[in-house]
Amino acid sequence: MLAKSKIMSFAATTDTVRARAFYGDKLGLRVESEDDYAIVFEAGGTMLRVQKVATFEAQPFTVLGWEVSGIEDVVDGLRARGVAFERYAGMNQDERAIWRSPSGARVAWIRDLDGNTLSLTEF
Repeated sequence: MLAKSKIMSFAATTDTVRARAFYGDKLGLRVESEDDYAIVFEAGGTMLRVQKVATFEAQPFTVLGWEVSGIEDVVDGLRARGVAFERYAGMNQDERAIWRSPSGARVAWIRDLDGNTLSLTEF
């Protein structure tokens, strides 16, 4: 029933000024709109609604991710914009903090300013 429907994604923030700067300036997403409930970004054809919430507890797992090509260039470009990449104990990440999964996919993780874990994956 939903196979042909467009998907949208959600994240949460307690600080809309910081979220707008992170998703807009650091990640380069275009702001579509903002209202009392969310900042809406255009993310490669997918709507990302960063919901405005009073309190929030970040989860320890990835909540949002992008499929990228040329992951090294993407990581370098984001680092140049001041984005920090996560390192995880027990994971063999390279000098750019990119991990090669058993399937061969390469993954790097970042956190937004509310602690949401976001990923970049090159298949």
